[in-house]
Amino acid sequence: MRADARRNRDRLLAATGEAFAEHGTDAALEDIARRAGVAIGTLYSHFPTRHALLEALLREQVEALGDKASQLLDHPSPLEALIEWAHAAIAHTATYRGLAASMMTGLGYENSELHAACQALIQAGERVLARAQQAGVVRPDVAASDLFALINAVAWAGEQVPSEQGARLLGYVIDGLRPMS
Repeated sequence: MRADARRNRDRLLAATGEAFAEHGTDAALEDIARRAGVAIGTLYSHFPTRHALLEALLREQVEALGDKASQLLDHPSPLEALIEWAHAAIAHTATYRGLAASMMTGLGYENSELHAACQALIQAGERVLARAQQAGVVRPDVAASDLFALINAVAWAGEQVPSEQGARLLGYVIDGLRPMS
């Protein structure tokens, strides 16, 4: 990539982060281009869809969550490892208003640029989940895709309710993942 194209791409990603922080993932793409000081055509030449723009913006965070899952495989408590990873995944998904809904939509469309990012998160969670299931602290019928959906649901709900209530919701979800007595 040429140096000027790289600068434009970097400015677009920075402007996207600002716009999404202010207005959520539905921020106007024209506003993002304007903030970056480029034409809308330049935005589309780098990122042909909103999901492509979002995926590029979140790529490092998704990789960091995969790394965190790998590190948590050494945690002495498989359940605490799962809880810690779920908190990190929810924090990631709550980065921008509307991100949880965008990720669920991206997961549903294999051609979406977000699909690979969602799959990476599912695979990262699957490793931590499988360890908790092997230890007998999580129900064996919980699939990694269920965990992904629950994390997105808690993140979405967290956008709708006061933060203290949102934090409690994860506790309820974790309790529901435990084996039935």
